[in-house]
Parts: sequence; structure tokens; C-alpha cells
Amino acid sequence: MATGRTHRPATRSRGIPEATVARLPLYLRALTALSERSVPTVSSEELATAAGVNSAKLRKDFSYLGSYGTRGVGYDVEYLVYQISRELGLTQDWPVAIVGIGNLGAALANYGGFASRGFRVAALIDADPAMAGTPVAGIAVQHTDDLDRIISDNGVSIGVITTPPGAAQQVCDRLVAAGVTSILNFAPTVLSVPEGVDVRKVDLSIELQILAFHEQRKAGEDAPVEGDDPEAPPMRATPASRKGPDGDMPAVMPA
Repeated sequence: MATGRTHRPATRSRGIPEATVARLPLYLRALTALSERSVPTVSSEELATAAGVNSAKLRKDFSYLGSYGTRGVGYDVEYLVYQISRELGLTQDWPVAIVGIGNLGAALANYGGFASRGFRVAALIDADPAMAGTPVAGIAVQHTDDLDRIISDNGVSIGVITTPPGAAQQVCDRLVAAGVTSILNFAPTVLSVPEGVDVRKVDLSIELQILAFHEQRKAGEDAPVEGDDPEAPPMRATPASRKGPDGDMPAVMPA
């Protein structure tokens, strides 16, 4: 099993911070929408609003690209689209392999937005022998027994894992051994990878839990706790050490 880091250092070549790299796709999405409406220029304030960031942060991010805009005019939309696309590596074709062709894997395979963003689904791989040869999005599913050959034949450097969590690490190890150096993980588990391999995790359940937290706060309600007595007096911690008799649990007493 591969061991080591789960991500790369905080900066990349040219000294662009990882936080800035993470925001570049947001700018590109907003700029692409402007380009489709034939908008020639955009101010930092307008673009920041469209991308969901503040304008000072946007100007700082663009300074890493060497793009400062023109005072009183703003940024050239088409040039920024090209500049950010080039920085993100989207001016070339990136073959992608999806491993785990269940509902989510099939949905990703059928997603039409990859091609316009520089990604090509080159291979679909699944461990179920019954899936072998089945066409999904016009691509025949191949068995995991042939994973090494599939990765090599298609020149894949980006792998997408949509397997159950119990199989994700083994699939990750095989992808890395086959030469994949970037992985997008949809499985609800943390992957361990060696130095030099990038992992991005997408966990929809975590995002929903965060939204549930905010919904609860907006409603002004606390999550119920087992043993709560709504008629009991409020509790407060004792002063000084705030330690209980056992030394590690806070001692509380009626206020």
C-alpha cells in the first residue's frame, strides 16, 4: 500500500500559492460566461462579484499571473480566459480514466462539460466482470484486471475514483503504480499517496452536513442532545482550573 502525503506543497512553479490556484477555476467560469455574452472588458469589482471573492483578493491573485488590467478600463476578458486556461493547463488535452462505473461514475462519464474544459474521458474501468464491454457514454467499460495496460495505452495521468470506500485505496495504489499522478476522489474515504501525487477529494455528504449546520443555525435551533432536560437550570463551568474530579472532564454546576 502506498504511504505518505495526501497533497503537494502549498506553492507551485512560478510561486503561485495553492489558494490562488484553487480560485482560478472560479475566475475562469465567470470569464467564460462573460465571453459567451461578448463582453469585451470587466472591472475587478464586477469579476470578483461574479466569482464570489473580494476584489482585493482577485487583484492579488491576478498579480501572480502578471496581469494587472488597465486603469479605467479593467481586464480584457478574452485575454484572461486564455491566460488562466494556459496557467491551469487547459490549452492541452488531458485524458481521464474513471474507475467505478456505478451511478456516479456513469453520470460523470455522460457529463458533456469535460471536453470544453480540456478533459477527455479516455477510459471507463470497473471491477464487475458483467460490466466489461458495456457501453457508457459511447465508451466500452473495461475490467480492472487490465488497468495498467489501459492507463499506459491511453496516456492517462488523471484518474477519477468513484468506487465504494472499501475499494478506493487499492484502486488508488494501482493507479499510482500505473503512472497516474493526479487523482480526483469521490469515495468517502481519505487516500494515502506517495510524494508527487496530487489528490482532490469531493465528498457530497460532508457538503450536505455543512449546509445542515447552517440551516440549523438560521432556524435558531440547537441539535438535540441525548439527556437534555428543557426544565433543568442552565449549567456553568466551575472557576479556576475548570477541571472535574477525574481531572479531564469540566465540572459544571447549576447557574
